[in-house]
Amino acid sequence: MPITYRPIDTVTAQALRAGGPDAYGNAPERKISDGMGVPCRHCLRFVPAGAPYLVLAHRPFDDLHAYTETGPIFLCADPCEAGGGSAMPEFLDSPGYILRGYGKDERIVYGTGSVTPREAIPTRAATLLARDDIAFVHVRSASNNCFHCRIERIAATASGG
Repeated sequence: MPITYRPIDTVTAQALRAGGPDAYGNAPERKISDGMGVPCRHCLRFVPAGAPYLVLAHRPFDDLHAYTETGPIFLCADPCEAGGGSAMPEFLDSPGYILRGYGKDERIVYGTGSVTPREAIPTRAATLLARDDIAFVHVRSASNNCFHCRIERIAATASGG
């Protein structure tokens, strides 16, 4: 099954860079990257050493409910091009990540969460997304549970004849 990696959307990134409130109503904190493990959730790359970045609370869900998880993320402070696509993002360089499936109602589909070795992410995500009860998959830190990106099915396109 073809999959795509999705970052946080550009409108959200722009609003946060402009000082808009994070998921807790706070202004993002501004820091300078030391170049060591500061993954931007918009470009899906590491923030380079010496570059400014934002630390903020992010909730990658549309609605508030018992399964809505909020956590810290990093974001390039300067505009960056949205990452994503079918290739695994370069900032996923740890040995393993939590992959977890969610239904259309944004609730965890029980039994889908697992720590997955980095190289197995595409296969595990495709296996989860082959299920009718799973609408999307989150990639989260295996050590801190921070949201990294979302994985979705690539919609089939009709070929003209």
